[in-house]
Amino acid sequence: MLELVRVAKTYGVKVIFKDVSCAFAPASVTMLVGGNGAGKSTLMRIMAGLSRPSAGESRLAENARVGYLGHSTFLYPGLTALENLNFWRSACGLAYSSQGLMAALERVGLEAHAHERAGVFSRGMAQRLNLARVLMQAPNLLLLDEPGTGLDASSLALLRREVLDARARDACVILISHDLAGDAPLADRLLALEGRKLAYDGSPSGYLPGTAVVSNVTAASNAEAETSDAVAGSTSGAPQGPENNDGCIQNSGQNGEAPQGGPQCCA
Repeated sequence: MLELVRVAKTYGVKVIFKDVSCAFAPASVTMLVGGNGAGKSTLMRIMAGLSRPSAGESRLAENARVGYLGHSTFLYPGLTALENLNFWRSACGLAYSSQGLMAALERVGLEAHAHERAGVFSRGMAQRLNLARVLMQAPNLLLLDEPGTGLDASSLALLRREVLDARARDACVILISHDLAGDAPLADRLLALEGRKLAYDGSPSGYLPGTAVVSNVTAASNAEAETSDAVAGSTSGAPQGPENNDGCIQNSGQNGEAPQGGPQCCA
């Protein structure tokens, strides 16, 4: 579904991470962890095609439909919840009826707030609406950057059910989280970014912060690339949206920057 080959990211002379190699299969959940500033969100933006790696390559399967939920929502605050979903339905060419849009809101527990403006939503409600917007695209590669931010216990339970449901329908899910106790049970695999590299790639149950154990394939790739410390720097070009620069769905096969003017949508 997705493969990273010796990926690195730098800003000027600052190395965020280097020599990251790993592959992701359908019907799987991978948890990505690391300390603040380790580069988790940067790596996920490369996976989503929203930022170019400074070195290496990110390869998407031809049939991949990427759903990306970032730190910020991609919602219009002046529109109601229903109007926001209707906008994205139209922009992405989806065949949703009014009843289908209401069902999408019901899926995330927002049907009672369908006609309220998104601008007055709490952080948790806005995050659920953003999740509904992403899920209505039916992505088969779901990238979630700390999706539990601002969610209460019942909303977290809903989110975790959706992650498991996505795996059950053969989607590949990659999840950034600081909640090891709560989210590790969802995952088949855990990746840890530490010390500007992929320091751990294995079972969630075997991970301890500071552990430096990677898979044989990753270790071999990193060994081959050990001499490539200095890579050319570049900056990411995020799409311009209604109020922020995160949370888009885009077509497969795009490893460079997203186009200006907003995210691309699944057909």
